[in-house]
Amino acid sequence: MLRIGYHTSAAGSLDLAFDRAAAMGATAMQIFVSNPRGWKAELPAQGIIGGFVRKGHRYDIEAVCHMPYLPNLASADPEKRMKSVSSLAANARICDLLGIRYLIAHLGSHLGRGAEEGIRNVIGALDELSDGTGKAIVLLENQAGNTNSVGSRLEDLARIYEESSLSRAGRLGFCLDTCHLFAAGYDIRREKILDTIGDMLDFGRVHVLHVNDAKFGLGSGRDRHDNIGQGFIGLDAFAALLNYNGIRDKILILETPWNPELADGEEMEMLRRLAR
Repeated sequence: MLRIGYHTSAAGSLDLAFDRAAAMGATAMQIFVSNPRGWKAELPAQGIIGGFVRKGHRYDIEAVCHMPYLPNLASADPEKRMKSVSSLAANARICDLLGIRYLIAHLGSHLGRGAEEGIRNVIGALDELSDGTGKAIVLLENQAGNTNSVGSRLEDLARIYEESSLSRAGRLGFCLDTCHLFAAGYDIRREKILDTIGDMLDFGRVHVLHVNDAKFGLGSGRDRHDNIGQGFIGLDAFAALLNYNGIRDKILILETPWNPELADGEEMEMLRRLAR
């Protein structure tokens, strides 16, 4: 069974995301467990935790969590660094309480101070989580290559993995975004690139795929998602990707824009057909 779904709203109560995902026929979903545009992440009440866990078992839908937008693990600014690490730790703690295995994190921006400093800052931030007290696995998401971003080069992601003590604690992996790969110059329309990605990162360390088409061309550096088959990546490339050795067991999350011409869940069914 493919684990596949959308980024899903948890408005009203975290457990309601399961109802919304189930209504679309999803077997996975991605949610925020705290305000996506804030720093603070409050622990949910016991009743919310219990309801979330029960619905997860009832629907057999695997939930993954995405970090809020504000944290910047690559920043050298002391205050922002402290807030970013605190947000990461708090979101990881909430994931543990809810039984969520994977927490997806953007690496952020070095803010003009250079990629090397940004990489070291990310490694340091991750190391602050490696005290052995948590279970959630942090998944580093590749970036699209926009100005000053850290994590668009796969060799940088591999280096962070190898040098972080969080990976030695068994709590670090990757989330690959297809649009970001394409925008950063990795032409995933060619199978040889998939071999290269596997060699660089090891697909055994990749646990989630963000399956998004790209609104702009190869190497654009622009993080603009498009609906499956309507962008520059195209259906043939997604069919090859979904049938590539080591990919079918990943959790597949769609972050495509709302399109009034597509029915709820239609893109999931499209991916299921391509995978068959």
